[in-house]
Amino acid sequence: MAQYAYLNLRYLIMNTYIAIATSQTAPNAPSALDWNLVRAFLAVVDAGSLSGATRVLATSQPTLSRQIAELERSIGVNLFERIARGLRLTAAGETLVPAARQMQVAAQVMSMKVLGQSQELAGTVRITASEMTATYQLPSILLALRRAHPEIQIELLVSNRIENLLERHADIAVRHMRPNQAGLIAKSLGVMALNGYAHVDYLERVGGSIDIRNATQYDWIGYDTVDLLIKGFRAMGITVERDFFAIRCDNLITDWHMTLAGLGIGITAEIVGSQYPQMRAVLPPNMVPPLPVWLTAHRELRQSARIRVVFDALAKGLEAVYKQHDRGGVESN
Repeated sequence: MAQYAYLNLRYLIMNTYIAIATSQTAPNAPSALDWNLVRAFLAVVDAGSLSGATRVLATSQPTLSRQIAELERSIGVNLFERIARGLRLTAAGETLVPAARQMQVAAQVMSMKVLGQSQELAGTVRITASEMTATYQLPSILLALRRAHPEIQIELLVSNRIENLLERHADIAVRHMRPNQAGLIAKSLGVMALNGYAHVDYLERVGGSIDIRNATQYDWIGYDTVDLLIKGFRAMGITVERDFFAIRCDNLITDWHMTLAGLGIGITAEIVGSQYPQMRAVLPPNMVPPLPVWLTAHRELRQSARIRVVFDALAKGLEAVYKQHDRGGVESN
């Protein structure tokens, strides 16, 4: 039964691949699969759970469950089994993943080529950026863009993760590391200077200034499950563990607001911290290594007039921001 289901899906995917590539249906072959069903299947495979896949696809869990059930009915086999932490592929499901990946690649290539050839400005562009960049740097840039091009709509995916542009999670990404995936173009926008900031009231409570040699005597605000700050402190010669941070949260906006409330010292961009007169930078300049900033898009998509306009607007706006706050360490493109 499982072998029959596997062969059936292979035929369905082959026919769908041909349909995607040529806009035709292979003669005497089974009907093509709905790509949305295969896309849902792969999202669950990658996320390991329905809830994780719904976040990636921006859909509801009931909708995703129905799509998986419909795919299973189409091929006549169960693809997943429930376990304590989510879902696990059945043996039959495991054998179908490679064929589904082939279909995914064909759909991505087709989508990018179609959009890349578009010279229409009207439409949507999806941007991904970190929480701090999206909140404190993009609004004024997007305001100017929308005034100049009201026909362009913007979707903003706010995430501190590295979203996959090749899978069209976004059209354009603002990243803090140079991408190494083939098929992507990247423009260096400079570097983002960082520092530790504290409210004047907190500084008054601890004697008016911070002596970094006695770092453990202060309240620090850091991440909960991410170890970037732990590694950062160690790189500065200060060995710390998770409990070094009195307040821990992975949401950078929340961390900054904890810092604004006077709960302790938080690490943030000087672009942000300098906007608040009640906040003081407490670490020596360049003690915290700056973050590089890259603007990235898929090479095919960069040919789209709409994406090109948004890409150029982001590059111009962000370069101006980083140049204004440069202390002499901005990389040249």
